[in-house]
Amino acid sequence: MEVEKFDRQLRLMLLLTQNRSLSVENICQELCMSKRSIYRYIDAFRDMGFKVIKEGTRYRLDHDSPFFRSVTDKIHFSEDEAMTINQVLNAVYDNSPQIRHLRNKLQSLYDYKVLARHGVDDHIAHNLSVLYDAIRLERVVVLRKYVSPSSGKVSNRIVEPYLFLAENSEVRCYEIATGENKTFKISRARSIEMLDLLWMHKDQHTALYTDLFHFSGEEKMPVQLLLGPLASSLLIEECPNAELQMTLQPDGRHLLTTEVCSYKGVGRFVLGLFDDIEVVDSPEFEKYLHERVALLTQKFSE
Repeated sequence: MEVEKFDRQLRLMLLLTQNRSLSVENICQELCMSKRSIYRYIDAFRDMGFKVIKEGTRYRLDHDSPFFRSVTDKIHFSEDEAMTINQVLNAVYDNSPQIRHLRNKLQSLYDYKVLARHGVDDHIAHNLSVLYDAIRLERVVVLRKYVSPSSGKVSNRIVEPYLFLAENSEVRCYEIATGENKTFKISRARSIEMLDLLWMHKDQHTALYTDLFHFSGEEKMPVQLLLGPLASSLLIEECPNAELQMTLQPDGRHLLTTEVCSYKGVGRFVLGLFDDIEVVDSPEFEKYLHERVALLTQKFSE
C-alpha cells in the first residue's frame, strides 16, 4: 500500500514538473486519481518545501524548489544559461535527431516563453515564441504586416522558418511565393501566426553562414593567410574565435586557415595590413585582391 502511494506521489511530481500548468481535472484524467488525493498530495509537497505555483486553477512545481536544486545542482542551468544554450542550438542548421532531441529536452525543462525572451519587448518575445515552436514542429507561418526594409512596402509573407540569426533578432526562412531563402528581421512583423501546414520545401532550405569578418552567405570559400604579430593580435582582439583557426609557424607568424562568405571583409582586413599579411594557396582571393588594387590605383590616379 505504501509503495502504491509513493508511486502516485512520484507520478504526480513528474507530471507537475513537465513545464506546464495543469488543472486538477487534467491531473485526474492523466493519473486516474481522485481530486481529494491530488489536493492532499499538493499540500504535502508544499509542506515538504516544494514551491507550488498556482495560476488560476492550474498547478505546477517550480524547478527552483530546494529539493530539485539539491538533486540537479551540478546540471541545473539558470534561465540566462538556458537562453544561451537555446540560442546556440537555434543557430545550428541541423535537424538531426540528436539536435531535435536537445531542443525538445530544453523546452521540456524551461518555459519556451523564457527561452524566446528578447529583452523586455513583449512584441518581439511573442513573435520569437511562435517562431520557436514553428521551427521545432516544422510548420509554416505568416509574417503579418511585414515591413520591407528596401521598399517600405507592408505585406503578409508566408514562409517556412528554419534558422535563427543575429542573436535571435532575425530568422532565415524559405518564402513560398518566391521560392527563395531570405532573412527576415523579426521586429518588422506586426505579428506572426503559425499555420496548420507542415514544411513542404525542406530540401530547399539552405544554411546561412557568417565568417570571421562578419559577412554572411550560403556558400563558403577557403582562404589561407600568414599573419604577422600585429595582424594576429588585431584579428584575435576583434574576433576571439579566430584563434581556433590559427596555428603558430616556426618563424613566429600565425597561419590562418578559414572559410569566408565574401571576399569583402577579409579583403578589407588584408589591404589594411598588407605589409603584415601574406596570402597563401588562395588563388581566387589573390585575383580578387589584384582587381581591388587595380581599381584603387585607377581611382587615385585620375
